[in-house]
Amino acid sequence: MQPDPRQTSLAYLKGVGPGRARLLESELGLKTFQDLLYFFPNRYIDKSRYYTISELERSSAEVQLVGKIVHLKTVEQKRGKRLVATFRDDTGEMELVWFRSQQWFRERLKLGEPYVIFGRVNWYNGAFSMPHPDLELLSKHEQQKRLRMQPVYPSTEKLSRQGVSNRLLTQWVATVLGQLRDGLPETLPESILGSLRLLPKSRALVQIHFPDSNALLARAQARLKFEELFYIQLALLSKKNERKQRIKGFLFEQVGERFTTFYEKYLPFDLTEAQKRVLREIRADLGSNAQMNRLLQGDVGSGKTIVAVLSILLALDNGYQACLVAPTEILAQQHFNAVRELLDPMGIPAGLLTGSVREKDRKPMLAALADGSLPILIGTHAVLEARVVFKNLGLAIIDEQHRFGVAQRARLWKKNERPPHILVMTATPIPRTLAMSLYGDLDISLIDELPPGRKPVRTVLRSDADRLRVFRFLKDEIAKGRQVYIVYPLIQESEAMDYKDLMDGFESISREFPQPAYQVSIVHGQMKPEAKEYEMQRFASGKTHIMVATTVIEVGVNIPNASVMVIESAERFGLSQLHQLRGRVGRGADQSYCILMGGPKLSEDARTRLQTMVRTSDGFEIAETDLKLRGPGNLMGTQQSGILSLRIADLVRDRELLQSACQFAQQLLREDPALTHPENQVVRAKLSRMEVFKNRWDYIS
Repeated sequence: MQPDPRQTSLAYLKGVGPGRARLLESELGLKTFQDLLYFFPNRYIDKSRYYTISELERSSAEVQLVGKIVHLKTVEQKRGKRLVATFRDDTGEMELVWFRSQQWFRERLKLGEPYVIFGRVNWYNGAFSMPHPDLELLSKHEQQKRLRMQPVYPSTEKLSRQGVSNRLLTQWVATVLGQLRDGLPETLPESILGSLRLLPKSRALVQIHFPDSNALLARAQARLKFEELFYIQLALLSKKNERKQRIKGFLFEQVGERFTTFYEKYLPFDLTEAQKRVLREIRADLGSNAQMNRLLQGDVGSGKTIVAVLSILLALDNGYQACLVAPTEILAQQHFNAVRELLDPMGIPAGLLTGSVREKDRKPMLAALADGSLPILIGTHAVLEARVVFKNLGLAIIDEQHRFGVAQRARLWKKNERPPHILVMTATPIPRTLAMSLYGDLDISLIDELPPGRKPVRTVLRSDADRLRVFRFLKDEIAKGRQVYIVYPLIQESEAMDYKDLMDGFESISREFPQPAYQVSIVHGQMKPEAKEYEMQRFASGKTHIMVATTVIEVGVNIPNASVMVIESAERFGLSQLHQLRGRVGRGADQSYCILMGGPKLSEDARTRLQTMVRTSDGFEIAETDLKLRGPGNLMGTQQSGILSLRIADLVRDRELLQSACQFAQQLLREDPALTHPENQVVRAKLSRMEVFKNRWDYIS
């Protein structure tokens, strides 16, 4: 088999050699000819215009001029020397300055000869100067074919110090393109190329490095972005289809007595149309003989828990056990209380397993799970321990799954010889573009309406100057029988400082709301679980009026009587956290309020976040704003967004392309699931290549 020239080491590229090859790999991750081919410019310089010195403005812009060097001098300075050249054209003079390689330039610069110079202009001491310009003799410049738009590649300070300039990188890319251009096969089917009028692959790669026009650059970028997003979607959808064919789920054939009895007699409220739709989707999965792997998204308070309970009853009616795993003890306890309240009237038992459950209580629970007499288990990571064995686990529900690692989730899949059906729930709205890319291998259900009668939480932004007015408002609410949360930020890097902030705040609140007229609770991460639970129960039972807390209450606290959420230093929270915290109020029939206490100096991003919270309560609009502000990697965390290390596409700016790529990928797999049609052989080969190179779409098959 002939070696692939695209995988040739850069050490064999003319002008690179072993030393520079090691440098390119360590600084930019470039090892092969193909890596260099997919090392795209991050901007372009228009060198079609030549300025005169009299036209220059104090803007730090990059400009191109024609003139002569009429004088050279070396200037002593505190640290070393600098070489200064006087550059003159018909309209004036300016200085060219070199701080490095001065001897080399002094020996080679020709006085009185016309040069073309290019660089960034500075204004200093009443004159223009250009440090380290690109320069070329006019006679040589006129002999060469000029690109209207010249690429500028990402670089590092170390590369610049070692003499690897943008000009060198441009030359190397041009050489590789020249050598590989005839060996760049098409990687998209003709049907897609024709439908979208996409450039051929080889032309797109030439135009993205050396565009003939802005229009062709845009078409080249669109072609390569589409391909990247298309293959990411295709890989995820293929994985989903393969899993459905390969992994057979337990067949839930009937909607039985438990489900029907609960639905007809014990359902505490009418389901919304969105909840009914989601239940139909789940029932279709459970009756399909394929393993369900579904993501259930629903905003805070949208009613995901009742959907989970009804899904659990479907499992029980078909002779299987079910478990619900949550990331924190507070949330697990919350789910346990909700399930017990709903199912106790029917005599259906459930167990709660967390890290704080004592061994004497744990043993009989584990025995009941193993013999099948305990049908429902709710818990934390403790459920994942090897000693927790089910008789026949048919359904596993994971709440806020992004808080669980991949290895932890895998342990849950292995509780049976055959993996259980999986329902993943999240109250953190995920932008559609992000969901398509992160969870494209899952089926996605959406509860996009709130139960009737819920009043929107009124949100306001206040400053320290308004604090006394805020305190008066809190006292008015407490006088009406309501309760209040006051939340302080928690930043991992400075837990000691956060603890001090919390305790200072607690003392301040205690002075303003003195006993015995007011009772104040405090909850934070440094408390023992039993002390935390005690304070939470005091608040839940109405024995305390105010809960001073860190973000431990972000998820899972459901106290309908709490009508006010005060968030201190609100600018230190992310949008998702603010939305989750606000979701702790507005759970009862009374009008609820969220008061954002902002600092005196807000950054532009912080102001955008807080104003977004004031403007809307739509979790998906908030999530889209968060995505724009933070980007997908920061939004989901590095563990969740490996697939989002995109070379050229952008999930925020390229939403329409992503949706188009998803539609074409779905259509392709619908018409040719095994990719056996002759036209789709390029796709099949490309997907195989991506598997070898860990989903790198830019490896050409």
